[in-house]
Amino acid sequence: MQLLEAYSLETGAYAGLFFPFCCSSFLLLELENTLSCTLPGQRETPACYAPWHVCRRTAPLTPHTFPRGAPMSHLGMALRRLCALSVALLWGCLASTSHRKAVAPPQDLQITDPGLLGSLDVEWKPPPNVQTISDCTVRYKFEYRNTGDRDWKVIFTRKLKFRVGFDLSRTAEVKVQTLLEGQCTNDMEVQSDWIYATFQVPLQGKLESEVQNFHCIYHDWEYLKCTWQPGLLAPRGVHYELYYWYEGLDRAAQCDDYIQDHGINIGCTLQNLSQAEYKDLSICVNGSAAATLLRPLYITLRLHNLAKPSPPKHLVVSMSASEELHVAWSPPGGETPPQCLEYEVQLTEDARGAKAAWASVSTQMETALTISRANQSRISCVRVRGRTNIFCADQGFWSEWTQECFSVSRKEDKQLFILIPLILSLSSSLMVFMLIGQCKKRSPAGKPLHASVGC
Repeated sequence: MQLLEAYSLETGAYAGLFFPFCCSSFLLLELENTLSCTLPGQRETPACYAPWHVCRRTAPLTPHTFPRGAPMSHLGMALRRLCALSVALLWGCLASTSHRKAVAPPQDLQITDPGLLGSLDVEWKPPPNVQTISDCTVRYKFEYRNTGDRDWKVIFTRKLKFRVGFDLSRTAEVKVQTLLEGQCTNDMEVQSDWIYATFQVPLQGKLESEVQNFHCIYHDWEYLKCTWQPGLLAPRGVHYELYYWYEGLDRAAQCDDYIQDHGINIGCTLQNLSQAEYKDLSICVNGSAAATLLRPLYITLRLHNLAKPSPPKHLVVSMSASEELHVAWSPPGGETPPQCLEYEVQLTEDARGAKAAWASVSTQMETALTISRANQSRISCVRVRGRTNIFCADQGFWSEWTQECFSVSRKEDKQLFILIPLILSLSSSLMVFMLIGQCKKRSPAGKPLHASVGC
């Protein structure tokens, strides 16, 4: 297929739109002639024998002809003008589209498996004679997904080859189209038809033999911990192995730090993955057992979307003179970029352990906050947690909470603390005077009273 000059379908659409309109206008004009061409003393002259302009000049305006002829005359004049405008627009559209191009789709779309655990190579060839286009830019719209996915992943590129990740347990689907834009298209984007291709690896074993509940967390942007459970049809003594690959590795590598349960591998910890961040990480968990075929699990991950930071550190809560809470903390440790964190702050003013009602007061990227207290309660608690923000990831896991409780004296308590010492002091003085009075009553007259002798 070659690049075609002009849009035949588009111009045909314009012609199909305007020409029927003009023809209907002329038919209305003929109807006007038939209704209005009545000469004095003669019977009505058909329009095919008396042209409309002759009838207009010879037919007098009588009460019988005016109600029919005059309104149709105005309508005819308006329709003639609209028809002339339609023809002008049609020729303008034809002239503008004569300089535009239609573009052919790419050729020879192919998918190949280099043995990298689901990272497939997709390549195609450009349309024929595309090298002859000098005044337009040629790009490609490349979309891919697995069968069953609702949305396509989209890439706009000038390249002719891509390596993208798929779940090999499902069919891989790709499609590509050519995009042409520039002077040759009057700076309008022209799209070709799509071309399609699919890829499916031969599957072994039953679906129920595949590992289940596969789950991974990227802790503190330092290490990836993945866990799984044996498949429902996995026999005793099954042996699982995890392989992984990302761009930069020559070939797939095997996990060297397994997590075991009763001698069966049920997880893996991968270190030193900083080079895999913001790239596709392809993983395969394969199982083997005597005389039993087990289906492998293929999955593609993005580490930044699996990140879970440690809890924030050094949480400090203080009270201002206006009884506002000042809360401050430090970012967590590890390799988590501080600019990639957001925090959630919660407060409870009814600290009763697990039954406390927590209320979120803020979600922010700063590490300090001022909170107005509502209930003026004695004991309150503040807790803070963090996760990767939207500027660094599409999603992420919240950290554990860092919590700090504090006790605040109410005004009534302060007044009570002042009154208690005063009351005790007055009570002690009163008791001393009462003891002295009792001693005076018991002592003989004329003898001095010695305070050092008890009564």
